[in-house]
Amino acid sequence: MAIQITGDAEADQVLDTDPFALLVGMMLDQQYPMEHAFRGPAKVLDRFGTLEPARIAAADPEEFAALCATTPAIHRFPGSMAARLQELARIVEDEHGGDASRIWTEATSGKDLLKRVMALPGFGKQKAQIFVALLAKQRDVRPDGWEAAVGDYALDGHRSVADVVDADSLQKVRDYKKSKKAAAATG
Repeated sequence: MAIQITGDAEADQVLDTDPFALLVGMMLDQQYPMEHAFRGPAKVLDRFGTLEPARIAAADPEEFAALCATTPAIHRFPGSMAARLQELARIVEDEHGGDASRIWTEATSGKDLLKRVMALPGFGKQKAQIFVALLAKQRDVRPDGWEAAVGDYALDGHRSVADVVDADSLQKVRDYKKSKKAAAATG
């Protein structure tokens, strides 16, 4: 299944073909509309010329931050996210030989995969669970025990970006999040 999160065919193609781009999109999905967050990797590729982790990690931090802040910025907090992106690139380069997919292809179980993702900058437990669910549902990465590791994000429905496959499902995820937020405010 081709990734269709951003509403932009070119940005979705970047996510679909580059594991590091998908990881970066998920990292950027914080306090920012999800489709805009997942467009971030395409913006970096367009402006920087590559998504190669070694090159991103080695980039001058000020120049890279300026590139990320160029309108339209990669995030509403482009400076801090540029630094986090460079740190993520360093980890992928140093610990996974520059191949982000090794984070999931070398996982021994769903629990191990969740632990590997949670070790990355910008990935708390919930975001890591959502990313593991995204890998399972849209990339067919399903190590033993992935469902238990991600909890309710493994269920059918429209709970997170893991369930976004088109504009309609994006709206359903938005509606679900809005209802959860409203319930939490009144509960």
